[in-house]
Amino acid sequence: MTSQPTQRTTSKVLLAGLIGNVMEWYDFAVYGYFATVIGREFFPSSDPAASLIGAFGAFAAGFLVRPLGGIVFGRIGDLAGRKRALQLSVMVMAVPTVLMGLLPTHQQIGIAAPIAVVLLRIIQGLSVGGEYTSSIIFLSENAPDRQRGFYAIWGLWGSVLGMLIGSGFGDLLAHALTSAQLGSWGWRLPFLLGALVATTGVVIRQGIGAEMIEPLAKSPIRETFGRYRLQVLRVMALNIASSIGYYAVFVYAVSYVEEVDHLDPATSLSLNTGVLAVLLLLYPISAWLSDRIGRKPMLICGSSLLCFGALPFFNLMHSGDPQRVLWGELGLTLAVALLAGGKNPANVELMPPAVRCTGLAVAFNVAEGYFGGTTPLIATWLIAKSGNPLLPAGWVAFGGVCTLITVCAFTRETAFRPLSTETG
Repeated sequence: MTSQPTQRTTSKVLLAGLIGNVMEWYDFAVYGYFATVIGREFFPSSDPAASLIGAFGAFAAGFLVRPLGGIVFGRIGDLAGRKRALQLSVMVMAVPTVLMGLLPTHQQIGIAAPIAVVLLRIIQGLSVGGEYTSSIIFLSENAPDRQRGFYAIWGLWGSVLGMLIGSGFGDLLAHALTSAQLGSWGWRLPFLLGALVATTGVVIRQGIGAEMIEPLAKSPIRETFGRYRLQVLRVMALNIASSIGYYAVFVYAVSYVEEVDHLDPATSLSLNTGVLAVLLLLYPISAWLSDRIGRKPMLICGSSLLCFGALPFFNLMHSGDPQRVLWGELGLTLAVALLAGGKNPANVELMPPAVRCTGLAVAFNVAEGYFGGTTPLIATWLIAKSGNPLLPAGWVAFGGVCTLITVCAFTRETAFRPLSTETG
């Protein structure tokens, strides 16, 4: 399907695949970790919960438009090549991150401030709509058979590295600055640092060279929603559990333990940084295991752990004891890692080559945007309406059920077959 340079090294392929995800998830991490401050500065209210809902509502807005961005970049990937899509996405996604660090607050410019936040999140959502999917397709198509899981995981590994950098920088600021300094100007610094991450990504991806590709579909968008719609729906459902679980533990949990259980920001960020480091270690192990025992066992184990473990894990996170909170977050982290090992390569293997970029971008971004990206908002709303701090566990378990049913009833094993390049 593609012509590959004979001298391309494995390290160059992996680095080009992961760097955009570092940028993307660094931004999401920083926004999620400082959601309380952003809510207060841009969505002020006498009710702190309302301010937080406003901040997470803007966060969710970016995810709601991700399928549209996925269609745009997916079409570029199917018609002009994976590399072109990767180069464009990393160039565009940095702009909202840096501008967020410069944006005046509600006190300074009034209603224009929250409107600007929402617009920046929408631009971010559009620009990153094809980033993850293009990167894992690029990695999988350049991987040897029986190593696709291990190659593809580095796209996700890059996302966790981005979150770890964002969390680590936030943790550093929380310990180095006073609460007043952090709330006044310190929260802006991680957004401004995003310019450095973006510049690195542009340089790396411009160095991966040109790519010749022969399109397998004249209209990838029409075929995605027509001939291949059932395959797209199946892949979407496979991603629901991991999307909800990921955002529950690595974005929402920071605000959860601060707002519900009143842990200080330094403690909550330290806990989050720790579990992110664990996830970085688990991802390659899970991918290696997936290449040996298959995608389905990994997906079944991970989704089952969310189904039956969500409530006990949230009970631990709600304890107010940092050590027990850590165990709850680690439980969710294990489920996310198991799911990633299976779904990451299966996403590519199950998607027909003719619409691989477009179809996967639509499937993944619907799951990520409408289920994962809305998780902080839904969880905050559930607690505000019910008063039950454990109710978000039901949303997490629901995600596990969706993926478990799809794996068991509608998904074949793909790990031990060559990656298809035919249109059929």
